[in-house]
Amino acid sequence: MKTFKVIETSILSQHESKLVPIEDGIIINQENSSRSWAIELFTTKDLKPYFDDLVATQEIVEARVVISYPENEPAPFEVMAYSVKQVGDSISVLFRGTLKQARRKYAEGLLAELIEDGFEGDALLERFEKAMKERPVLKEDEDA
Repeated sequence: MKTFKVIETSILSQHESKLVPIEDGIIINQENSSRSWAIELFTTKDLKPYFDDLVATQEIVEARVVISYPENEPAPFEVMAYSVKQVGDSISVLFRGTLKQARRKYAEGLLAELIEDGFEGDALLERFEKAMKERPVLKEDEDA
């Protein structure tokens, strides 16, 4: 097994896209025949109803997880929430799932989208740098 620190996570469901404020987190490549991963996030307790609902509905969602360094491209996972537990003033959320095989390069998609929106020159560079830090959901991903 290999473990990595979670830096940032966004959850994309059929209903919404949610950037999860991370207090701490770990992702584990279980290196098994199922190619499964486990993700544990420690986040604010005000999100407990949201995650309780994901556990109850057993909805498969996409988690975009930035691992180890903030500059890394988010890795897309298909996951299901399995448990939510209160830990002090936070909650622990456990997910299990797999890494999506069709991984598109985020930076390339973002750049193409900005050019399509008419950005060029210094404005393109400035907007690109800002968006790479904020990691907005791309239009192509919203339609999927």
